[in-house]
Amino acid sequence: MAPTIHASAVLLGARAALIRGPSGSGKSRLALALLEAAIRGSLPFARLVADDRADLEPGHGRLLVRPAPALAGLIEVRGLGIRQVPYEPVAVVGVVIDLGAADAARLPEAAGQACKIERITLPRLPVAAGQDALPLVFAHLRTADRLA
Repeated sequence: MAPTIHASAVLLGARAALIRGPSGSGKSRLALALLEAAIRGSLPFARLVADDRADLEPGHGRLLVRPAPALAGLIEVRGLGIRQVPYEPVAVVGVVIDLGAADAARLPEAAGQACKIERITLPRLPVAAGQDALPLVFAHLRTADRLA
């Protein structure tokens, strides 16, 4: 059985961002901001995969993410409540965004820029509590392939 975690996930092109963090850290808010960025043309594509709870499944060296069945296509919009949006039923995780990360730093150590989930190593973007994650996500998306 695949583990279910408290997280959101948004498909950004071919890979998904898995957004983790403590309750109230802004997981849904970041997911909505990414969806809005695609609508405005700042991102080529973004589609919700999961909000609040995500099912994870390792397979063939990749980590798949799915919405918890009861929450598929639903996202919390603070001040408006639960809303229905288009969603992807499954995606491959390409980056983990940790909101409220205690190890977030101005110049992070290489060890903190990766994490293991279900024995799969993934790029990790630690974001300090209270920091706006959206510019960091944009910078990661625009520069990740150029770093080697």
